[in-house]
Amino acid sequence: MDNKKDEILKRRSKLSPIQREILEKRLRGQVDSFSQLEVIQRRSQRSPAPLSFAQQRLWFLYQLDITSNAYNVSGFLRFTGSLNVTALEHSLNEIVQRHESLRTNFKIIEGEPVQIIAPFLSIVLPIVDLQKLPKNQLEQEIQRLTTKEAQLFFNLAQEPLLRPILLHLSKTEYLMQLTIHHIAIDGWSISVFVRELTALYKAFCVGLPSPLPELPIQYADFALWQRQWLQGERLESQITYWKKRLDSLPCLQLPTDRPRQAIQTFQGAKQHLVLSKALSEDIKALSQQEGVTLFMTLLATFQTLLHWYTSQDDIVVGTDVANRNQAEIEGLIGFFVNQLVLRTNFSGNPSFRELLGRVREVTLGAYRHQDLPFEKVVDTLKVERNLNRMPLFQVKFVLQNVALPVLEFTNLTTSTLNQVNTEKTTLDLLLTMVDTEQGIKGDLEYDIDLFDVSSIIKILKNIETLLSTVVKQPETRLNELVDNLAKVEKQQRLYIKNKQKEEYSNLLKSIQRKAIMTIS
Repeated sequence: MDNKKDEILKRRSKLSPIQREILEKRLRGQVDSFSQLEVIQRRSQRSPAPLSFAQQRLWFLYQLDITSNAYNVSGFLRFTGSLNVTALEHSLNEIVQRHESLRTNFKIIEGEPVQIIAPFLSIVLPIVDLQKLPKNQLEQEIQRLTTKEAQLFFNLAQEPLLRPILLHLSKTEYLMQLTIHHIAIDGWSISVFVRELTALYKAFCVGLPSPLPELPIQYADFALWQRQWLQGERLESQITYWKKRLDSLPCLQLPTDRPRQAIQTFQGAKQHLVLSKALSEDIKALSQQEGVTLFMTLLATFQTLLHWYTSQDDIVVGTDVANRNQAEIEGLIGFFVNQLVLRTNFSGNPSFRELLGRVREVTLGAYRHQDLPFEKVVDTLKVERNLNRMPLFQVKFVLQNVALPVLEFTNLTTSTLNQVNTEKTTLDLLLTMVDTEQGIKGDLEYDIDLFDVSSIIKILKNIETLLSTVVKQPETRLNELVDNLAKVEKQQRLYIKNKQKEEYSNLLKSIQRKAIMTIS
């Protein structure tokens, strides 16, 4: 058994420090039975497979509106140089053939949704020629076409869930857009896709076969294993934790610019945040000093801001976990991600340092019980479903920690993978942050039916204000942090008011000058 444990630990070398900590505790029997780390086997039969719990969640939402594009994932790559279009299309088809998740449709058989996996699927890479467009129209047309493509909905029962398109911009410039339904891919999968695309394109350009090794299992194997594994005492242990943790869960009462509609339209937008390199380094230094991760420090800050906006002491935020604790699934494309509910107690006027300790405890507890799918948590708690909000939480925080591989194509200069804004959101607020070489950056996605852009800009400014305070004075108490936020926002309102007065005064003077000139 010890040899088996050592082997598994080596295979988990890519895990984050927190994940390794949890894994080591599992191996010591402190968290869960060692059977969690059993190797996933290939299915013995190739009959329709059950949905994974993550797929089941998106399938349920799809049934509510089969024309929704809220779960489209779309991104594009720019190529400059001599592009081998045949090799590129061949590479896309090889990836589709390697990963069953990209050849899967979903149908109901005997009252249950199942995965129907096509033995072979040929993807055509359509080319749109934009070479004759004037430069002043080109970018506008690119924006129009990519937005239109990103917003086309998928038929999960009949259509391929991967939709590529190639825009030919000039003799040596191309843009390839890929749109995939979320039920077939997640953030980790995008890195896998880009890595494999790079390796395959290089090989096919010079007439070599695929250099990629055969995958040990497929997504459907994981789905079947997950349902067989999550039973009995293991299931009950997870359920017991979450029932206790989420008992009497409150709804976050965020002040909005407009009342919530009866049915959510999923119309969204986003605003950006860029923290200075100096502040970013101070945040990471504080995290290390307090024995927490960067995620925990940023989460504690965001939850502090939510406490100020709502005046609630019970702050509930969702987050994503990769849910790839098995070595066999690290190289798979598929929808593995699970959602966790992070509930932090803000009572007692704690210092920010004390809040970090609370957030660390909450986060580690959630990670240790991350195997219960979000949909199971919802069902266990018997949460009433509403058409105008997500169950359990409506605000989410995510720290992206999976770096995209560098694209190095033969005879080509390539951009990084850029996300196409689908102008959709499934939440009230989604704050996504990433640590880059230039500093910490963030996107705040929001429901435009609820919030004005001015309110979102204020939220982002307040996040920066809070971070600037706590990195210098982590002993600051919650009431002082809240008071400081109120003062800063009051100053901002006064500045805007004075600015408006000044603009109005200048306008009047301009009108008076024109009137005098007319009379004379």
